[in-house]
Amino acid sequence: MKKIVLAVFFLSNIISSQEKIIDTLQGTKQNLDEVIVKGIRAKFSSPISYSNVYKKELGEKNLGQDLPILLNFLPSVVTTSDAGAGIGYTGIRIRGVSPQSTNITINGIPFNDAESMGTFWVNLPDFTSSIQNLQVQRGVGTSTNGSGAFGASINILTDGISENPYAEISSSFGSFNTRKNTVKFSTGKINNYFELSGRLSKIDSDGYVDRAYSDLKSYFIQGTYSKGSTLIKALSFGGHEKTYQSWYGLTLDQINENRRQNPYTYENEIDNYKQDHFQIHWNEKLNTFWSLNLGLNYTDGRGYFEQYREGDDIETYGGIVASDTNSNGDKVGTTDLIRRRWLDNDFYVFNTSLNYVKNKIDLTFSSSYSSYTGDHYGEVIWARTLSNNGKIRDRYYEGIGEKKDLSFFTKVLYSLNEKIELYGDLQFRNVKYNTSGLTSDLVNMVIDQSHGFFNPKLGFSYKLKPNSLIYLSYARANREPNRTDYESNPDIQPERLNDIEFGWRYRGQNLSLNLNSYFMLYDEQLILTGEIDDVGNPKRTNSGSSYRIGLEIENLLKITDLFSLETNMTLSSNKNKNIFSMVDGSLFNYGKTNISFSPSFIGSNAIIYNPSEKLKLSFLSKFVGKQYMGNTDQPNSILESYFVNDLNMTYLLKPKRVFQSIAVNILINNILNKEYISNGYYYTYDDTWSIPGQTKTLDGAGYYPQATRNFLAGLVFRF
Repeated sequence: MKKIVLAVFFLSNIISSQEKIIDTLQGTKQNLDEVIVKGIRAKFSSPISYSNVYKKELGEKNLGQDLPILLNFLPSVVTTSDAGAGIGYTGIRIRGVSPQSTNITINGIPFNDAESMGTFWVNLPDFTSSIQNLQVQRGVGTSTNGSGAFGASINILTDGISENPYAEISSSFGSFNTRKNTVKFSTGKINNYFELSGRLSKIDSDGYVDRAYSDLKSYFIQGTYSKGSTLIKALSFGGHEKTYQSWYGLTLDQINENRRQNPYTYENEIDNYKQDHFQIHWNEKLNTFWSLNLGLNYTDGRGYFEQYREGDDIETYGGIVASDTNSNGDKVGTTDLIRRRWLDNDFYVFNTSLNYVKNKIDLTFSSSYSSYTGDHYGEVIWARTLSNNGKIRDRYYEGIGEKKDLSFFTKVLYSLNEKIELYGDLQFRNVKYNTSGLTSDLVNMVIDQSHGFFNPKLGFSYKLKPNSLIYLSYARANREPNRTDYESNPDIQPERLNDIEFGWRYRGQNLSLNLNSYFMLYDEQLILTGEIDDVGNPKRTNSGSSYRIGLEIENLLKITDLFSLETNMTLSSNKNKNIFSMVDGSLFNYGKTNISFSPSFIGSNAIIYNPSEKLKLSFLSKFVGKQYMGNTDQPNSILESYFVNDLNMTYLLKPKRVFQSIAVNILINNILNKEYISNGYYYTYDDTWSIPGQTKTLDGAGYYPQATRNFLAGLVFRF
């Protein structure tokens, strides 16, 4: 069966990963909107593996699910959802690289949380509705702003200027009581210079997992001024999310009993967080050759995670709560309580980019500075027994994290002749991270770390024909640990990567083909251990020497005017060279093992029927091979392979009155009703053994079951 699946995947490809325009150094012009991200994006002749995704493609499936789920069919991508239905807390891994090591930018502004380095898409619900286009770069990619791309980056460009006024109302509904309602508008250009546009969205879903509901609100508003060679954009966007927790997962026994159950029973076991972003961008074409881009950003985030704790140790709460007593009146040292763990953070960014284009040279000078402050604290909002000095909402821990990030890079593209284009990219980055105060475990956390990184990149492309080229590149990347890494191990080290990419691109009338091979050689890679902490954050550790070697194949084949086949696949080997772990009290060398969460085969397939401009039917398939959730190749750490199929239909009506258009979108996920698991965690622990005085190392695992057959359907009215 697996051989048949592999053969089917080898015959086809996915359209969202294909270039729509062949852009070379002498090629297409970019509008002022696109200049915002020009400095960090790759193009057809760049010696980098990438995929472009456009508004139209995202809109066909934008029915409430988070952006990572909509990118599921791109090369080397694996996605997951805690609640099982793609709404709420979702995640994306590219080439097996964790979200903490994937760089995300919005209009060139870093989106990754500066301390955790994670990307929490739940904070920006329905952000897809405000995306003009995005580019996913695999490998180190081009230099970018923020924490380094350590295997992948996603840079997003928000809505461009609309020349004409419009209003848009979209509404969708589906399984698990899912509902999405969105209102968008644009004034079009007023007096040829000004435009105001905006969006309001509300998403609700009960989730596939019991009680794993999502209550999500978001907004986007943008004002632009455009005249001649000047573009000024001021925009604000944000969201407010309330999600019931389902990060704990299930054991295999629980899955066999009821795969939709949720271990949490407290009615308000929720995450409640708000995040607002404010950006200003100024693009100016100074003359024929020079252009300037300035960007400012302020992000304000605040919220908490609420938990009910039964029989918790009173020592954890710094004297706020008092001990319960047993039936004999004796103190037991524990009590029941409800706590909130807060994060209140501020993030400032200033970006500059200067671009020079003349004849054979395209030169970019760029800099970025960011400053982050995060206030971490916990409070008790109810307790069965308070101490004499304790008060409700007293803080039982408080700590501050501060991070400053300064980077400069210079990038040059030079056409040596009509066939050869050279690429060079030098980045210098300095990071300072300081913490003070206590962690949630009442441990004093004092970190004073400074890192200076030099990240060179170089390569070339050779044009075989006007629509075909080969390329080769080398890139160096360095990346600092995050807060959770330091909490687990104060001596943890930065990770380093040497990335070599070699590929071939072809664009024909009926066939597009990308072949890319990569050799990612790591030193002290921060790999996922498989474990999670007590609020669901994944733990990482240095792995010494490791590597990821793979081949990515993409193709788009137009069979007839009605049918096309689109496929991508990734074949890879992902290994730790030496892994050491404690077993039964002794240090054991497992030797060469598989890197956690890194399947050796990932494939996507699309069969598209497009009989007219109005109707499009797509049958989408996704295969993800076996993964290990830990790094010791233990049988209990295996996530089995899965093969899932979706059906997507879009139909466009153009009435003669009232509405400019009415779009009907239907998405049936997992149409064959497959029971599968896309994510989990793995841990080891010492247990008392039958022989007195000895212990035995045991292991356990948790799993996140994904939804069986479900649907989403929606209407988009534009007028």
